[in-house]
Amino acid sequence: MQSRAMLLHAPGRALAQSTIDIGAPGPGEVRLRVAACGVCRTDLHIVDGELTQPKLPLVPGHEIVGRVDAVGAGVTRFRIGDRVGVPWLGATCGHCRYCTGAQENLCDAPQFTGYTRDGGYAELALADANYCFALPEALDDAHAAPLLCAGLIGYRALRFAGDARVLGIYGFGAAAHLIAQVAVWQGRRVFAFTRAGDSEGQAFARSLGCAWAGDSSEPPPESLDAALIFAPVGALVPAALAATRKGGTVVCAGIHMSAIPSFDYDLLWGERTVRSVANLTRADGVEFLALAARVPVRTHIELFDLARANEALDAVRTGRVHGAAVLRCT
Repeated sequence: MQSRAMLLHAPGRALAQSTIDIGAPGPGEVRLRVAACGVCRTDLHIVDGELTQPKLPLVPGHEIVGRVDAVGAGVTRFRIGDRVGVPWLGATCGHCRYCTGAQENLCDAPQFTGYTRDGGYAELALADANYCFALPEALDDAHAAPLLCAGLIGYRALRFAGDARVLGIYGFGAAAHLIAQVAVWQGRRVFAFTRAGDSEGQAFARSLGCAWAGDSSEPPPESLDAALIFAPVGALVPAALAATRKGGTVVCAGIHMSAIPSFDYDLLWGERTVRSVANLTRADGVEFLALAARVPVRTHIELFDLARANEALDAVRTGRVHGAAVLRCT
């Protein structure tokens, strides 16, 4: 079938509007008629060449919401007409030490939606049925899309914060605005750190229940039990360590980050921990989507038509979107 799509032909170049052929789903696959696809900062890292091994040409996009319009052989989880979500983790090998050890997010031979396999900046998309999620009906298509990466990575990062009662969030974009709602609902005090001078972003954070919001260069009102860093800025690691109490944890939640500058050992001493978050597991998805419906998590979005994908990417790049950018694909 013919599908309108936005294609990346080479890193550093704008996406090109194209018509591509989408075949029938293979064994274990579903074909979706894409309703909406979130625009994630990871997409920027791919388009800008900071993630260096995409398939080319590539249809980006890994926060896909759509309806199944065809199923491949052996698929029993979904039927035609079901609404499903497709996340970043597109498939795993199933037999490496990580897959067999309940760490499929670290698989040695993974596939990633919108990176090593075509994604959702299109009218139609193929996906491995075993890595898709049934979506709660409480959210419409566009508002559900950001849950599939921004929400999932935020949730995994929050889990690594443990029982932190005072939580700092650096970079108040798509993931932060979702997981801040969960953290507030859990009874945590949340401090939001934004780029310098972003008074609108700080007001947005406070409107979601954050107890304080300020520039990332400012010290928080009190020491943090844990910090989540979503902005891809390495200099925030020592800043977050300086703001975190002894025994606290700094979680780097992005897939790419600029170089981390050297810092004095005193910032790490006191049994502080720095750790990263990589990808997601399917268990993360099931847990978070159920939790998001309970909270309930409200996504704040700015909608763009599919043909405006380059404009949407630039809006994320420059921080003009408070919340998440989402493409309307059909």
